[in-house]
Amino acid sequence: MKLIEQPPTSKAPADMFTGDAWWDVIYRGEEPSRARANVVRFAPGARTAWHSHGLGQTLYIMEGLALIQSRGGQLIEAHPGDIVRTPPGEEHWHGAAPDRFMIHLALWESDETTWLEHVGDDEYEAARSGTRR
Repeated sequence: MKLIEQPPTSKAPADMFTGDAWWDVIYRGEEPSRARANVVRFAPGARTAWHSHGLGQTLYIMEGLALIQSRGGQLIEAHPGDIVRTPPGEEHWHGAAPDRFMIHLALWESDETTWLEHVGDDEYEAARSGTRR
């Protein structure tokens, strides 16, 4: 057993996020492990760009109000304690509601993430008006 040294908090890069978001790497498995875990903190209105994960992703909402949408799908409002799973290869985005901070634990395997275009303000606002839980 060993205590794992944690890297410092990092600001999420502008090419992958709209608005202000920060992450802490909780775990990055060493081969043969492919496990990844980050805590991500989103300011109100902040969100990821469209992206997909080769082996899928699971989000555990820790605080605030999360907005999560798959390409062509209904927007999901997720609350603390909710768990949302996106399957391998599914294009999606996630972020905070416009009026709330949001924190989630992101779990995924491998570094096979494909980053796509940003979710524009018009797309974000349109998605929000169609919120379903």
